[in-house]
Amino acid sequence: MMKNIKLTAFDMDGTLLNDRKELPPDFPAWVKNHPQIRKVIASGRQYYTLRDNMGELKDEFLYVAENGGVVYEKEEALYCDEIPSEDLRYCVDRLNRMEGVTPMLCGVKGAYIRQDTKAAVFKEASMYYHRLTKCENVMEEALKDRIVKIAIFVENYQVNKAAAAFADLPERLAVVVSGDSWIDIANASANKGAGIAAIQRKYQIKPEECMAFGDYLNDVELLKSCGESYCMENGHPRLKEIARHIAPSNNECGVMQVINQLPFNV
Repeated sequence: MMKNIKLTAFDMDGTLLNDRKELPPDFPAWVKNHPQIRKVIASGRQYYTLRDNMGELKDEFLYVAENGGVVYEKEEALYCDEIPSEDLRYCVDRLNRMEGVTPMLCGVKGAYIRQDTKAAVFKEASMYYHRLTKCENVMEEALKDRIVKIAIFVENYQVNKAAAAFADLPERLAVVVSGDSWIDIANASANKGAGIAAIQRKYQIKPEECMAFGDYLNDVELLKSCGESYCMENGHPRLKEIARHIAPSNNECGVMQVINQLPFNV
């Protein structure tokens, strides 16, 4: 069955990248030596950041970005789970009345943040969002785009408190703690698995012909969308229960240890 793999999907942080945020040294050669396999980067990061991250390999991949909110191929968005404008306004209005939070609206064309954002917060956000625009009127700019996620920087690491403030959101929206200073709001239907499904539909690839690697709970749907699923040894215990296989840790180039042993069709 392994010989029939037609798509491989990789989470970035904690999976493909080691803790120093480095790609495995032999990954570029593997990518170029397997043109018959569709290769997907599936990440919570912005598409434009991911393309920069992949350097000379950037055109070798499809990208499931913003945790599945949007899928890109050759700089074209082929799938987008856009947040309705009324839900966007509702969330932003609430955020504007809260202290210690900075919302960033993440769309297909870029991300948008308030003009008066603190320098330290803007610097932090810019690490993950390479196409980030300061705006006098964030909503006005965002409505010219298709917004798939609200990323919220929370000061003083009060993410659980901030997330709890949105516990009463409609079920069609989901709130996720995505880091020690970040929470995300997106459509409940937006996840990496939905992005992979869009690619599978376009290219008529069956789930059993797909392989995925992940390490954290935002990879649950990613792993479920692929017949051959791997959780990294450093991954979350709950994800290990879902995965069919366990790969060595990200710091041991675990992804490469697995794919270098597989007899892919050439």
